[in-house]
Amino acid sequence: MNLYRHPLSSCSRRAVQTVLELGLEGRVELVTVDLAKGAQRAPEFLAKNPNGRVPVLVDGDFVLWESNAIMQYLADGVPGQRLFPEERRARADVVRWMFWNAHHFSQGVSTLNRERMVKKILGQGEPDPAEVARGEAMVRTFGAVLDARLEGRAYLVGDGLTLADIAIASELSSWERAALPLEAFANVRRWFDAVRDRPSWARSGG
Repeated sequence: MNLYRHPLSSCSRRAVQTVLELGLEGRVELVTVDLAKGAQRAPEFLAKNPNGRVPVLVDGDFVLWESNAIMQYLADGVPGQRLFPEERRARADVVRWMFWNAHHFSQGVSTLNRERMVKKILGQGEPDPAEVARGEAMVRTFGAVLDARLEGRAYLVGDGLTLADIAIASELSSWERAALPLEAFANVRRWFDAVRDRPSWARSGG
């Protein structure tokens, strides 16, 4: 299998961390897509993912994009793994938090990433105060939901790391650089530090 990714992409990070946590290093080759040079817009890459985004997993003649789908596919191929529980309700709970992240929490984070990081890198001017305020409001609103869930819990679902933790923690890799307004959420900080302290975190991103 080949996993096309970029080390600074949070979506790539979660897919790569899943590979590492599952012990699939010998079966999945990481292929870096040079986003700065526009490799994601090259015809050969668009043939794999017409959205022009990373990550993309190629497993023989099967091509899969969308990081959450890639994570679940990888986990389902490893007998006995615990990142994606087989028990119906636990699995639904993991999927619920992955959807919650994609549709709620990540929207505010990505807004602040764009305004405070990406614009500077691409020379697109100063942050838009209205967009910053909108992003901060979303992060605080949904950060409170995450913090409440983590009260008295080491992980989001069950008593061990799951795909839900990996998916959401990857969003926070820009915590300091994008000045995410999460300082009031002690449970989130404790949980994120625990995920970030895992060896797979340092090896999964830039």
